[in-house]
Amino acid sequence: MELAEIRKYPVKSVSGLVVDSTVVEPWGPVGDRRWAVVDERGEGHWLGENPRLLSVVASVTDEDGLLLDAPGLPQLKVPPATGENVPVDFPELDSAILAHPEAHSWFTRLLGKPARLVWLDDPNRRAVPPSHGGLPGEVVSLAGDAPILLTSRSSLRRLDDWILEGAMERQDDPPAPLDMARFRPNLVIDGAPPYAEDDWREIRIGPLAFRVSERCDRCAVTTYDPVTFQKGKEPLRTLARHRRWDGKTWFGIRLVPRGRGELRLGDPVTVLA
Repeated sequence: MELAEIRKYPVKSVSGLVVDSTVVEPWGPVGDRRWAVVDERGEGHWLGENPRLLSVVASVTDEDGLLLDAPGLPQLKVPPATGENVPVDFPELDSAILAHPEAHSWFTRLLGKPARLVWLDDPNRRAVPPSHGGLPGEVVSLAGDAPILLTSRSSLRRLDDWILEGAMERQDDPPAPLDMARFRPNLVIDGAPPYAEDDWREIRIGPLAFRVSERCDRCAVTTYDPVTFQKGKEPLRTLARHRRWDGKTWFGIRLVPRGRGELRLGDPVTVLA
């Protein structure tokens, strides 16, 4: 087994950046989801209700600011956040730093509703939620429920096969294979049997060990095509048929790093427990 893809999301819910290597901190990959788009109450603008966020390409600048691009909007360079510390409504986090006002206006135009960009100054302030398998001392950025999401290419291939079988049963046109970007992983592995990751508890990738905090339940975000931003029925329709238990559908696992280290494409993946 080996590490086949690495993805980062500088702003929570925007499109991901594919990279060849990354340094991983206890709270996740460096530069991953330290920023988020929130409403006037500090609640995150959920991608499932705001698919235009997928059109945003964000990259971190050398001075810890952002460069934002999206169709129909001017490119915007966002300086490091030095604004007011404002209330936010994220699990295990009650405040974050406001970005420059131009960033608020930019995202407000993008979404067509009031929006503000905030920055998490210190990820050590946010614990991995105990309700999602977090243990004392484990921390996370503005990512959902764990520092890292891992998926498997063989599991996606099996899911594509199931989707094709369902289409044939319904006499639908054969669908194109799903893009892994729908599942918003940080790490993608290849070489494991389909869904072998369901049973992993500890793994090592390259020099770094990880604890599996939980399997990943999937929501409507996966039904948006990451290129067209159009909503469909897959993969949730098929996951509900083949991968549903405890009232949820499942794809991928959430990981907590056991320290700091650098990961590179091709790093070996070893199951420790």
